[in-house]
Amino acid sequence: QLQVAESGGGLVEPGGSLRLSCAASGSSLDTYSIGWFRQAPGKGREGVSCINTRGNSVYYKDSVKVRFTISRDNAKNTVYLQMNNLKPEDTAVYYCAATGDSGYACPLRAEFFFPSDFESWGQGAQVTVSS
Repeated sequence: QLQVAESGGGLVEPGGSLRLSCAASGSSLDTYSIGWFRQAPGKGREGVSCINTRGNSVYYKDSVKVRFTISRDNAKNTVYLQMNNLKPEDTAVYYCAATGDSGYACPLRAEFFFPSDFESWGQGAQVTVSS
């Protein structure tokens, strides 16, 4: 059974950068699509980014396009979320999640990005953007 764990969160000033890592264990990551979700205090969980098994299909929430980049290194069993030009509204707990559904395709629009499509979740990493 695949397990995933996030790392790389922290406190950063507005305009700063962080790189989140989603490390997999228990199975090879190369047959799993990965989603990044976040949940801010008092708000629901929202999808941020997605990458398919081959890395040739990705999705970004509109508000993070250009600023965030998702990538994967299957040899290291890790998916990354590079976050640049961070804003206070990016403050949230960030979760990575995995699905082993071979037919999964990253969504084209936010309304089709469902947490319920993912079966393995990490414990979350806090990202705080504040001066």
